[in-house]
Amino acid sequence: MPNYVVLYRFTEQGRKGVRDTVKRAAEIRKQNEARGFKVLGHYWTQGRYDLVAVVDAPSEEAMVAGLFGIAETGNVASESMRAFTAEEMQKILAKA
Repeated sequence: MPNYVVLYRFTEQGRKGVRDTVKRAAEIRKQNEARGFKVLGHYWTQGRYDLVAVVDAPSEEAMVAGLFGIAETGNVASESMRAFTAEEMQKILAKA
């Protein structure tokens, strides 16, 4: 399964409802796990980003669909990055 790191920032709407952020994150996590995602970590952070998630997605298409679902709520804006394990990187380098 492809791995991703997702960086989130609260939108104005998300900041107004920040007291519900843990509840919202748990609901979204439950929905995504039912779709085959594995959440490896979900953290609230200080600095440029408000939340960071590390997930295994069933496919790239599923990842995009999941991010669109989160975006539709209007509480966060996200930036995602495909992450590669050491084993995956070795296979990529072997083809270079």
